[in-house]
Amino acid sequence: MIAVLRILLRRVALLVPLMLGIVLFVFLVMRFSDVDPASAFFQGANPTPGQLHDFRERNGLLDPLPVRYVHFVGDLLHGDMGTSALTRAPVTDQVTTALPLTLQLTFLGLGVAVVLSLLGGVTAAIYRDRLPDQIIRVVSLTGVAAPGFWLALLMIQYLAVDQGWFPAGGYINPADSLTGWLKTMTLPALALSLPVAAQLTRVVRTSVVEELDKDYVRTAIGSGLPPRVVVGRNVLRNALINPLTVLGLRVGYLLGGAVVIETIFSLPGMGKLMIDAVKNGDPAVVQGVVLTTATGFVVVNLVIDVLYLLVNPRLREAT
Repeated sequence: MIAVLRILLRRVALLVPLMLGIVLFVFLVMRFSDVDPASAFFQGANPTPGQLHDFRERNGLLDPLPVRYVHFVGDLLHGDMGTSALTRAPVTDQVTTALPLTLQLTFLGLGVAVVLSLLGGVTAAIYRDRLPDQIIRVVSLTGVAAPGFWLALLMIQYLAVDQGWFPAGGYINPADSLTGWLKTMTLPALALSLPVAAQLTRVVRTSVVEELDKDYVRTAIGSGLPPRVVVGRNVLRNALINPLTVLGLRVGYLLGGAVVIETIFSLPGMGKLMIDAVKNGDPAVVQGVVLTTATGFVVVNLVIDVLYLLVNPRLREAT
């Protein structure tokens, strides 16, 4: 446990320069974009050059870039992401309102992807080169090739419009109706998770097959241990190392894919907030959403690193 805490503290220390680099990258991209914060603030009001100059001076837009970056980081440390040019509301409030739904969708999709990939990958490995394995391999290849937005449109057409089993869009808060929340989140979560589940299934199958071919598995089964006990206690633990690495990378896809999926299903999350901000020319909101998403990706990968250390004792000893 002490080794894990020491490694965790080391990983957290490495996050500081990483986050500063992310903030710097987003800051520079937004500053060199064609969107002018002053013009966005006065959009539709035909401001005079004097009004634009006064706005830029009040908000430090005329300062040198290094000074603006320092002020920008300082504001972020105090929880200030700026003010929306469209609603005049703090960006932090808008992000705080939209973020819970995106997290619900992301982690629901993540849970579905993990369950499906474990079931499919382990089953395919146990029945290697037989009919179940061949079926699962074909299905997973199809899932890898199918884009999430295409699956979302198919689900809306056949499961929502034609069959009427699920709503085609909208959102119900779980505090109001848990059943309604599940109905509104099922199709978005499936559309988001199925491509990830398909890829993870292939990784899980390969890892489990490699473990099943090792000597300790044959020795354990030959000594009389039931195969399900060997697979559950030993094979899965060792085989999960590679899938965990891939899972950490796929979380970024889930966070990014949520932008498109939320738009298709009219979910008021970070994706819809981002799309609306881009369409309306609201740079502060775009900046806030990008920074929040990047931070979430970094934090989730830190959690995956910790799980990787817990699953792989040899790595802890080597470190």
